[in-house]
Amino acid sequence: MPMRWLAVPVLMAVASAAMAAGCPPLLEGQLPKLRAKESIDLCQRFAGKPLVIVNTASFCGFAPQFKGLEALYQRYKDEGLEVIGVPSDDFKQEAKTGEETAKVCYVNYGVTFTMTEPQKVKGPDAVHLFKVLAQQSNAPKWNFYKYVVDRQGKVIADFSSLTKPDSPELIKAVEEAIASKP
Repeated sequence: MPMRWLAVPVLMAVASAAMAAGCPPLLEGQLPKLRAKESIDLCQRFAGKPLVIVNTASFCGFAPQFKGLEALYQRYKDEGLEVIGVPSDDFKQEAKTGEETAKVCYVNYGVTFTMTEPQKVKGPDAVHLFKVLAQQSNAPKWNFYKYVVDRQGKVIADFSSLTKPDSPELIKAVEEAIASKP
């Protein structure tokens, strides 16, 4: 009987290693969910899905893009698109607390896509997700820098803060990511 109980942790470890082996480098690790006690396992939640990843800032002049990002998410979520917002104070325009950030995102702009707690997104202290984004394309140059990622975890396009979420170029990249094979 005790041998059977020993097999469960071993099987869980093997399954976990197999899952990690199939995870693209971009999605390795976890990030804390905004105003929640849970963390988001990026691989488990987003592997095989087309993504738009954007670094945000609550008090940036580009903050109204939250509405456009939400509209983009609503338009394509049934086709598998996920939007990940990562607030950051790297450009000095983020709220001081997660509570303030949540109010701006959820109350002021009605965001329903995934938002994380504020993170570093540039330089040597950037979180793993943004280090890999920078390796595959460019580090964000300002708030609301947008990355479109295919189902294999590869950046297929990146867009400056000036590019609105409903721009034809960004929509074309999103549709390409959705059409990509897992």
